[in-house]
Amino acid sequence: MTEILLKPIGKVISEITEPQRGMGEWNDVVSEIVIDEDLNEHLEGLEEFSHILVVFWMHKSPVEGSPPSKIHPKGRADLPLVGLLATRAPYRPNSLGVSTVKLIERRGNILIVKGLDALNGTPVIDIKPYMPPIDDPTEVRMPDWVKKLRT
Repeated sequence: MTEILLKPIGKVISEITEPQRGMGEWNDVVSEIVIDEDLNEHLEGLEEFSHILVVFWMHKSPVEGSPPSKIHPKGRADLPLVGLLATRAPYRPNSLGVSTVKLIERRGNILIVKGLDALNGTPVIDIKPYMPPIDDPTEVRMPDWVKKLRT
C-alpha cells in the first residue's frame, strides 16, 4: 500500500486533556479549533453552517503494537466481542477521529465549536461543512448492543 502523508491544518484548544469514558460526556464541551492563519480564506462561508465535520489525529491514542482485532465495546464484557472497526474505540489502525460538532462562531481563523471529542492539542486534519441529507442516510441499521451503550 502507498504511504499517506497528512499535514495538520490546525489544532484543538480545550480544557479536556484526558480521554472521557461515557457516551455523551463530550456533548457540552466547548472547544476552539485554531486553523493555520495562511488558510484563513479557506474558511470563508463556513460560518453560515450550523454544524461541521472535524477530522483529527488522535495523538494520545494507544500506539503500542498493533491494535486488537476484536474488542468488547467500551470494554464492557456484557457486550459482544466484535471487530475493532465495528466500534468507535480509540485503538485504530490509523488514529483518525471524525466528529460532527455544532459551530458556535467563527472568529477569523478560530472556530468555536461544541461537542468535539478531541483533547487539547489535538492536530486537526480537515474541516467539512455538515450537509444533510448528504451526510444523513435515510435508513440506518445498528446492532442491538449499541442501544446498551446508552444505559
